Amino acid sequence: MDELQMTAAELVAAYSTGGLSPLEVLQAVLDHAHASQPDVNAFREIDVDGSLAAATASERRWRAGAPRGPLDGVPVSVKDMIATRGMATRFGSRTLPANHLIDVDAPAVAALREAGAIIFGKTTTSEFGHKIVTDSPLTGCTRNPWDRTLTSGGSSGGAGAALALGIGPLALGTDGGGSIRIPACWNGVFGFKPSFKRVPTAAGDDPTRLSNIGPMSRSVDDAALMLQVLCGARHDDWEIAPHAPLHWRDGLQDGVQGLRIAFSPDLGLTKVDDEIASSVAAAASVFEDLGAHVDIVDRPPPLHGYMSSRMHSIQWMCRVSHTVRAAAPHQRSEFDPDLLELADIAHCLPASALTDALQARHELAWGMHRFFHRYDLLLTPAFHRHPPPVPGLPADLRCAPPLTSWCNQTMQPAASIPCGRSAKGLPIGLQVVAQRYRDDLVLRACHAYEEARGRFPCAPLASAQRLGA
Repeated sequence: MDELQMTAAELVAAYSTGGLSPLEVLQAVLDHAHASQPDVNAFREIDVDGSLAAATASERRWRAGAPRGPLDGVPVSVKDMIATRGMATRFGSRTLPANHLIDVDAPAVAALREAGAIIFGKTTTSEFGHKIVTDSPLTGCTRNPWDRTLTSGGSSGGAGAALALGIGPLALGTDGGGSIRIPACWNGVFGFKPSFKRVPTAAGDDPTRLSNIGPMSRSVDDAALMLQVLCGARHDDWEIAPHAPLHWRDGLQDGVQGLRIAFSPDLGLTKVDDEIASSVAAAASVFEDLGAHVDIVDRPPPLHGYMSSRMHSIQWMCRVSHTVRAAAPHQRSEFDPDLLELADIAHCLPASALTDALQARHELAWGMHRFFHRYDLLLTPAFHRHPPPVPGLPADLRCAPPLTSWCNQTMQPAASIPCGRSAKGLPIGLQVVAQRYRDDLVLRACHAYEEARGRFPCAPLASAQRLGA
């Protein structure tokens, strides 16, 4: 099997038998990353020297029969919003210096290193992760590997594009409103937003309590393996989720027999493209075939008025405004105009608007908590339309992502798993959501679906062309 197509678990198994070495796998990953960069632009920085040194050390450990941990020798990319020692963390912004946070590891990155993972690159993001397409003043546009004329999504767009191309089996992303799940959907990979603070973060990372760190991968089993490592991170995080078993792969094979599942074609929040609606409905029927009880629900009652309340947009704009106010006045011209627009709107909001948004969030969280007393899982499309062209963000996507952002408000675990293709070959994603702290159910259900339907393939590394044209 081509090492670029292999999962993290398969790589570790090959290392243990001597069938592959971490150094040869990393070299293939680096070659692929450099070859794709002019066309797709998934990376802000690739650490050749540091990653080769780490791979050499990993190879010595495997030869001695003493691997450091469950990810020893596995190449992992990290989004450019997560501190990574040896590579600056720029948040996609020209307002931060070239050595910003260069000597710091976030708890999640430190945990990956302790498990033997090889951190080889920082993936692109929109500036401070503020929008659902990945283009920034610092790095420009990141393109979709399945169609280079389209966006890879955002804000973890570089991570999604890299995984789709086989550039490493694992990526670390962040999700404040869909920023893991949307690129996972549009790139045909698996993306998991855990329950809020399931994975430790650094102090002050997100005062709005919306954003999560989570795994992105090409298999559900790999995401569970990565989550096992991330949840074992050393931390000093006062908001960390209650202790949970670290072995997230335990029970992964238990299936969905007897689970109560709600399926909503659009949550009553948006118009879903016909191709996407058909693919997601077919995916829901797979869960019935696997023994789950599936009910169609038009709209969970707590979500009534969600978009009109603008609760997510208001909180997000206030967060962006805080970022802009922290910068020096002369740096204002360096920001993405889209980010400045959000900050300026927030600057004019009365305090009552934020208070109302927080009250609406409280009511939504309670309502969805009660909804999940009746159901174990909720299935929806991961996104309602296919990715737009680059560059830019269409007017109809300048609001809170309707199908994903509410899960950040309620702090629930949610994943996007590939469930089909459009007529032009573009991936389609199914979103799977569970009650807060039932991350295990999301992983278990996604694994059952993946076992039934098979893993999505890698995108070809070819000259820029439009698939299906």
